[in-house]
Amino acid sequence: MAGITGIGSGIDINSIVGAMVSAEKAPKEAQLARLEKASTTKFSALGQLKGALSEFQTAMKDLNSLALFEKRTATSSNTSALTASASKTALAGSYQVTVERLASSSKVATAALAGDFAATADGKMTVKLGAADAGVEVDIASGDTLVDIRDKLNTALKDKGITANIVNNPADGKSRLVLNAKETGAGKDISIETADAVVGVDAGLADLTVDGSIQSVGAGAGYLQQAADAEFTVDGLSLKSPSNTVDAAIPDVTFTLVGKTEVDKPLTLAVGQDKSGVTANIKKFVDAYNKLIKTSNELTNVTLVGEGKPPVTGGLVGDATVRTLLSGVRNELVSPASQEGVRVLADLGIATQKDGTLKIDDAKLSKALTDNFDAVGSFFTGDNGLMSRVDKRIDGYIQTGGVLEQRMKGLQSTISDIDKQKETLTRRVAQMQTRLFAQFNAMDALVGRLNDTSARLTQALGSLPGVVKQDS
Repeated sequence: MAGITGIGSGIDINSIVGAMVSAEKAPKEAQLARLEKASTTKFSALGQLKGALSEFQTAMKDLNSLALFEKRTATSSNTSALTASASKTALAGSYQVTVERLASSSKVATAALAGDFAATADGKMTVKLGAADAGVEVDIASGDTLVDIRDKLNTALKDKGITANIVNNPADGKSRLVLNAKETGAGKDISIETADAVVGVDAGLADLTVDGSIQSVGAGAGYLQQAADAEFTVDGLSLKSPSNTVDAAIPDVTFTLVGKTEVDKPLTLAVGQDKSGVTANIKKFVDAYNKLIKTSNELTNVTLVGEGKPPVTGGLVGDATVRTLLSGVRNELVSPASQEGVRVLADLGIATQKDGTLKIDDAKLSKALTDNFDAVGSFFTGDNGLMSRVDKRIDGYIQTGGVLEQRMKGLQSTISDIDKQKETLTRRVAQMQTRLFAQFNAMDALVGRLNDTSARLTQALGSLPGVVKQDS
């Protein structure tokens, strides 16, 4: 309890108590601060190491994939004319393709009608898609306008992939029904037949009849676009397809025709292994490994910063866990596989540099993928592949409940315990301060009373007869 103290004795009690409290508090406080800093630094360092390991493990998982090496690519030299894809069973090859015509769907129009056209009696319209089609019947009621008829057609034909709309001519006020089919291919032309509901009663629907095999001329009914097959060649062989998506011309290759090629300028369709995808995943693996090495170096290095200054040390300097981990990984990376073609990373142009990181010779890697693609796949994948062997080396460190997690939990427990010790120290110091102030204030009060008694005695003795006062 600080305040106005030492009045009775003249002693600076606040300073004395403060010095005694500091002498008791400072050593323990410094010890806890050092322990907390060391624990926090190591906890953060283990977190960084675990993050780098997790990224490395993810890169290995992506490379340890049979699907990656089974994937096939189909590359078009002219994607404005053709795009393609290939399944894993597609055979490698190169094909010259020309696109002479795209598959088209039918588009027809009725004859031009008055804008206020309406059915004069009940009737029927039958819409067919091709000559062999049974067709869809649509009932027309007396008084139905073109808008009513359009809406009835769209409702009835939605499952057939045919849509209807109205096109108006502002010049003469005439209107025409226009029908579009979704399905492409020769023989899929739209036709419209009409009939009166009652014999001898004209419903006025004859002008809605359309023969899809006859071209519309002027205001007459007919096709605006005739349904047709796609026409193309593969290596000079003339082929047709009812759809622009072709999946049978080349086994296990699907391509989509999107535009015509120029005359005498065929495009090249190349089918082969997905070397670019494999290359990207190998580079991802190397980058993740290099990040792990650089992170480990930063966490275990001691860096001199100048004369007279303490060195900067990493959070895991001298840590046996890091040495054991990296030693196991390096051993697997240099261990040869029991196969032909590709046995070590060096066969792929991947070499270890002086700082422990890996570097890729792109030309050598490309040649290895061209000459030994299947061997590259078996080198990396499978239970005995490099990725599985390295993963086994690191999994025990980063898995749930693994080495790093257990160590981080221990450090977290230590940090929590330090916080409790700080709270205990604060309470103990507060109690000590209260006790010292009580003791010193009691002493101060006693000295004050003794001083008062002394002053009164001196005054009383000075008043006695025969006492000679001395001049001050």
